[in-house]
Amino acid sequence: MPLTTEQLQEIVAPLRNRPDAITVLTGAGISAESGIPTFRGPEGYWTVGSKVYQPQEMATLRMFRKCPFDVWAWYLYRLGICRQAEPNPGHHALVKMESLLGDRFTLITQNVDGLHIRAGNSPARTYQIHGNIDYVRCVEACGPELLRMPGELKTKTKGESLSEHEKQRLHCPTCNGLLRPHVLWFDESYDEHYFRFYSSLKVAQNTRLLVIVGTSGATNLPNQIAWQTAASGGTIIDINIEENPFSRIAAKTPEGGFCQAPSSQVLPQLAEALQ
Repeated sequence: MPLTTEQLQEIVAPLRNRPDAITVLTGAGISAESGIPTFRGPEGYWTVGSKVYQPQEMATLRMFRKCPFDVWAWYLYRLGICRQAEPNPGHHALVKMESLLGDRFTLITQNVDGLHIRAGNSPARTYQIHGNIDYVRCVEACGPELLRMPGELKTKTKGESLSEHEKQRLHCPTCNGLLRPHVLWFDESYDEHYFRFYSSLKVAQNTRLLVIVGTSGATNLPNQIAWQTAASGGTIIDINIEENPFSRIAAKTPEGGFCQAPSSQVLPQLAEALQ
């Protein structure tokens, strides 16, 4: 039986005066409540020439090498959607939780939209394990630096192409190679420098309570985080609008379980329980 919000508050409240670490793992569900379509939904499909590509085909290094400016047009379309969205009460509740818990709090997010940072969570305690669409880096990896998205680039409507001037702005200032979006593509692997792989697993190992929000566990690192927390004896709460693999993992942890509700309703109550 799903946990009620009252039961969740009873689980969380005792932790406010303890030194235990609390980690929140967020996915597409919390952003969907701000109006950002899920990555694999119909808004993700893109036409190049006469062929329609799925998001899993567009979001690859292979596709970028093949037709970089078509991939960039797709990302600039998605960037426009992200920039139109605003943080919702769930995002703001996580800002409040961080302010209450300080270094006991870590936010791990699969979302590349930057809404957590815009809401006020600190970059130091926010592990953006799939990157951030507002940043770019050199596809040739000539250096480790991240750069802000060039200001001359305009967001795109669906099907709109880049201008020649925009194409010129998408070259690395160091080596003149192409710039790429700072996101983790389907044919790439997590690492520590860009995607906090080992840091995330270390946090999970020391987490007393893991709150999973709006993600179904379709990618590798979030699954490892959940299993590591469970193996270390931590409690897992899964907040989602439908059951998923994380719900079953949560149910096997001490006091853990699944809460079937929008995160924008539940997270403010959890933040209140910690105050």
